[in-house]
Amino acid sequence: MSNNQPNTKVAAQIKPAVEAKPLAQTGNFVRENQKSLLFISTAVVALIIIYFAYQKFYLAPREIEASNQMYVAQDFWDKKQWDKAINGDAGYPGFAKIVDEYSNTKAANLAFYYLGVAYLNKGEYKKAADNFTNYRGDDIIIAAQALGNTGDAYVELKDYDKAVTYYKKAADKGNNSFISPIYLKKLALVYEAQKNYSDAVDAYQKIKTDFPESNEAASIDKYIARAEAEK
Repeated sequence: MSNNQPNTKVAAQIKPAVEAKPLAQTGNFVRENQKSLLFISTAVVALIIIYFAYQKFYLAPREIEASNQMYVAQDFWDKKQWDKAINGDAGYPGFAKIVDEYSNTKAANLAFYYLGVAYLNKGEYKKAADNFTNYRGDDIIIAAQALGNTGDAYVELKDYDKAVTYYKKAADKGNNSFISPIYLKKLALVYEAQKNYSDAVDAYQKIKTDFPESNEAASIDKYIARAEAEK
């Protein structure tokens, strides 16, 4: 037999030993760390139970309570009684208190939007912007309006760069012929105020091209012509 051929009996004895080693190591790891693994598993289960208990027994009742507390403030807001909508009246909380006392609820999130509108109408533009940017809603229309209103606040503060940012976000968020053209036109007007006529033309042209049936598109040619003349 050639010296280059392996001893099959020796190879047969070595191979199982080599293959079994990782498995043996895994078994040892589990045995040596059994207490730690059990602790981690128990902790994960406990966290899941706490999360669902928090949702059911704490957050859900607070959600109902916050919604019940808001109706008077909403009535003041509808009547444009901004101070009462913000601060409340005759024992009824305003939106500021709803935000403060019922954080992490949907009611408090919506209250940020109401507060933003109230402060915008009161001329307190920084407070308006702060509240609008705290709003985190899934409703496309309200979310787009919150972004657009933030742009309005920054226009009043003469911070045109931020106004541009939020008008762009509002137009993208709305993404329909009712909302987007409104904020594209405001965006273009801010560009004109910055003497950025090329981008103004692009924003006006987007209204004409992408939203031809919108109210803004009906008179958009004169805005395009005006910005083109300044380029």
